Amino acid sequence: MKTFKNSVGCEDRTPRTEVQRLTSREIEVLTLVAEGYTSQEIAKHLVLSIKTVQVHRTHITEKLGLHTIAHLVRFALRHRLIELEG
Repeated sequence: MKTFKNSVGCEDRTPRTEVQRLTSREIEVLTLVAEGYTSQEIAKHLVLSIKTVQVHRTHITEKLGLHTIAHLVRFALRHRLIELEG
């Protein structure tokens, strides 16, 4: 199978865009993580259990191959899920 590099240079095995791998709920969670919210704050905001938020965060990191908050923020910026405040 052909491999590609994702936005931070990690190997990717599918030609789909990275954001397309995420569900709409995962995109919501990723956006809030990138904006600096904790899992507890995200759970309250989205009316979910903390465990559900943690599962979404796990799926996001597994699907994108990004395992640090810094990489998730960089991804969100590159894909315009968040903007720099100026």
